[in-house]
Order: sequence, then C-alpha cells, then structure tokens
Amino acid sequence: MVDKDLLSIQEARSLVRSAQTARKEIQNLSQSQIDGVTEAIGKAAIENAEALAKMANEETGFGKWQDKTQKNLLASKILLDHIRGQKTIGVLSEDDSTGIWEIAKPAGVIAALVPSTNPTSTTIFKSIISIKAGNAVVFAPHPSALKCIKATVDLIRGALASQGVPEDLVTVMSVPTVQGTEELMRQADLILATGGPGMVKAAYSSGKPALGVGAGNVPVYIERSADISDAIDKILASKTFDNGTVCSSEQAILADRVISDQVKSTMVAKGCYFLKGDDVIKVKAVMERPGGAMNPKIVGKDAKTVAAMAGITIPEGTRLIVYEEEGIGPEYPFSKEKLTALIGYYPVEDWQQACEYCHKLLINGGIGHSLSIHSQDRDVIRRFAIEKPVSRILINTGSTQGAVGLSTNLPPSFTLGCGTEGGSSTSDNVGPEHLFNIRRVAFGKDQKKQPTSTGSVNTGVTMDEVERITQMVLKKLKEGAVI
Repeated sequence: MVDKDLLSIQEARSLVRSAQTARKEIQNLSQSQIDGVTEAIGKAAIENAEALAKMANEETGFGKWQDKTQKNLLASKILLDHIRGQKTIGVLSEDDSTGIWEIAKPAGVIAALVPSTNPTSTTIFKSIISIKAGNAVVFAPHPSALKCIKATVDLIRGALASQGVPEDLVTVMSVPTVQGTEELMRQADLILATGGPGMVKAAYSSGKPALGVGAGNVPVYIERSADISDAIDKILASKTFDNGTVCSSEQAILADRVISDQVKSTMVAKGCYFLKGDDVIKVKAVMERPGGAMNPKIVGKDAKTVAAMAGITIPEGTRLIVYEEEGIGPEYPFSKEKLTALIGYYPVEDWQQACEYCHKLLINGGIGHSLSIHSQDRDVIRRFAIEKPVSRILINTGSTQGAVGLSTNLPPSFTLGCGTEGGSSTSDNVGPEHLFNIRRVAFGKDQKKQPTSTGSVNTGVTMDEVERITQMVLKKLKEGAVI
C-alpha cells in the first residue's frame, strides 16, 4: 500500500520534470506561434464555457452555473481580447535613444494553486497567461474541485495538441494533498497562489518566488451624493454574482446617516431582508466554525439556502440577508468576509467616519485588497484613494465585476494582488507580464553612436521573422536540402 502523501509528492516531482521538458520544446517559438497556442486554448474554453461551469457547480455545490459561465468567458474571451498584441516573447524593445534593449525570458515552470470557489475559470486564466509568457504550468487543484479542474486541463491539453506543441505544458496533480502541493511549490520556478490564507502563506514560505493574493473583506461606502437606487442595484448584482464566491464581492455596506433610511428602504424594495430578534442569533450560529473561521457549508449559497440552514423564515424572493452589525472585529461575524448571500450594514455620520470604519473592516481580514465607493464627490473619492490600504478602489460599479475587469478597464484577472499592505508581492491584477523576466541590454552613455549591423546576424528584420527563417532552414536541412 502506497501512502497518499508520498504518492502525491512523487507525482509533483514527475509533473515538474515533464513540464520542464515540454517548456524547452517551445523555447524557440515566435510570438505569433505562442499567440496561436493561447488563441486555441481560448477558443476551446469559450466553446465549453457553459459545460465547464455546470460541472464546477455540480461538483462543488458553490454558486450559479450561469455566473460561472461568465467567469469562464472572462478568463478566455475577455482576457484574450485584452492581451492580444501584447509582447511577451523575445525582443520586447530596442530603444536607441536610451540605449536600452529589453528581452523577455520566461519564468519557467509555474506552480498554480486553484481554489474550489473559481475552479474552472482560474484554471483557464492561469493556463493562458502562463503559456502567453512562454511558460509551462502545473496545477495543484483543491480536492473538492478535482474533477472539474481535471476536465478543464484535459480540454486545454487537447488544444495544445492541435497546435503541435507538447501537452505537458499544462498538467494537473491527480492526487492533491498538502504535502504534494508543498513539494510542487518547492520544485517550480514561480508560484501563482490563489486560495485560502494558509496556502498563500505556504507559497511565500516555500523559498521560491510567489505571486499570492490575500483575502477580501470589501467595504462599500454609499456617500450622500450617490445615486442610491443605482448603487443598490449594482451592489446586489455584485454580491449575488455566483452567490458571493468572488473574493472582491462586497462584505459590508456603509451609508451616510442622512440617507440611511432611504438606503435601507431601497434595499428592502429590491430584495434585501434585514435580520432582527432571534433570527440574528440563528444566522450567526451557522456562519462560523468554533474559533471564528467561516463555515464552508454557507459558501456560495443563496439567501434561501442560508435561511433554511439557520432555520429562519425570509420573504419569498429575498436576494440578500443583511444585519446592522454592532461592531467591527473578530467577535462580530458580519464584519468579516462572507462568501455567500450575507452582508453587514453600518450607518455612519459622514465620510470621515466611513473612512475610519472602512479601515477597521479592512484590518479585520481584507487589508490590501479592494474597496468600493458610490459617490459623485471627487474630493471624497480622492481622500479615500490616498488614505485607504487597498490595491483597487471601485467607483460607482459593483466591486465583484469591477475588480476583475468586467465592468472597469482594469486588466481581466482572477489573481488580484494585495500589495505589501496585504502581504502580496504585487498590487496588480496579475497577467502575463508578471510571468517573465526582462533581460536588459544597456549601452554606455558616452558612446557617440549605437553599433550597427555587420550583416553577420540578420538584425534588419523582426525577431519573429528571424525565428521563422531559422525554422524554415532547419526544416529544409532535415529534408536533405543543400543550403
């Protein structure tokens, strides 16, 4: 009998070795050839977006397949539209005015951790950005989403084969364990960590470079100048998207006291139910495990399901369960991240108090991530932007769609950096540009002129053209031609 942890460790090592071999086979591909591969992956993902979404929903029990379909399309069609034309291979630039040339060099083998909340979309996303930058990628799947993640990888491997490149550029562990994932992180060249705080911390402790993202506990402030009806519509559409499983979804609403009654009545009219009496105790009892961690049984559930779990009755058609929480901190469940149809509510006197409360909420589990504001006052927005410890502030849009680049012009991404404030190595929406090194050639400033071509090397054409000609010559030699 083979121990599961040992089997998982061995598998991680074998997959990395296979990925290293596969990556070497594409190291001479041109930008256009690499782009052809990513387009093929995207096409396959687009065509199967709905089927993969349904599979993820069925396996994990999280969210809505309709919204997961949109996530899959964000990770494929929308992502490709954004990065199409982006230089990631070979010579990026030759600037004679500064005497600086820049050459892209792939990071190598990427260890990609995938959460159960966004399994298929994260797999598609990380595959495309990894291949776009000339890397291979090995996935460490969340065990509860293994089936749908493996199906996504199989689909991608089929697309790779159709392009004549090694399928082992994208692989997945079939025996996921903590020990195996840790070994994968040790063996890889770079880690893309999306998951729980424990796994992200392990990524940064692995001894290898890592791009990890922190937890989200996104406050949304409705300032007195806001269009209240529009704000509530967008908050509801955002918070209920895939039943709240996106880490950038709103977790607590703050509203100026002068408009608070109007905000609350608008929320009720649009499908919110405010908890009161014994219902508060019952809901809080199912929100967390002993010790204060989020209860995984409520993750990705709609309001009706959460109410049934708590044993309370809510109006038919309720979209979101709300509680006017009494404080902020570990002992107040509605002040923490809730990846489900639950949200906290806080009346505030003015933007200064909203600023203070937002800071406390962020410190309580979301520092560095995101914050949302509905306001027409640029001065208030500017003060929040200067003072709040977040990497993205979403204005007059749902924070879920805004942060990942659906309703804003932020780069489409399912890996949202939280900066040093949140313990991340980047504050960006991670993309292909984070997955390659840049080698710089720097000419001395005292040179009277730049070196010119001697004709010994063909530098009068683009790098893509050089590589195309090289491949053509090699092919002719293999065919026995005399050149």
